[in-house]
Amino acid sequence: MGRVPRELPEWVHQERRQLGARIRGRRLHSDLTQEGLAEMSTVDRRTLQRIEAGDTDARYGDLLLIARALGVPLAQLVM
Repeated sequence: MGRVPRELPEWVHQERRQLGARIRGRRLHSDLTQEGLAEMSTVDRRTLQRIEAGDTDARYGDLLLIARALGVPLAQLVM
C-alpha cells in the first residue's frame, strides 16, 4: 500500500525555494552549469534541477554532496 501524500504548509514550500535559490546562486557564482555541478557532486542533474526549483525535499546526502562540490559548508546552503 502506497504512502498518502500530505499537504505541506506554504512556509515549507518557501523554504525549499530559498534553499534552491542559494544552491543556484553558489553554482552560478562558481560558473557551473547544472550538468557540471551534477557531475562534480554525483547528484543526478534532474534531481539537482528539482532541488534548485524547490520542487522536492532534498535528501541530506544529496545536500552534503552538493555542498562539497561547491566548496561550501552545508550550513551556508541551508541557513
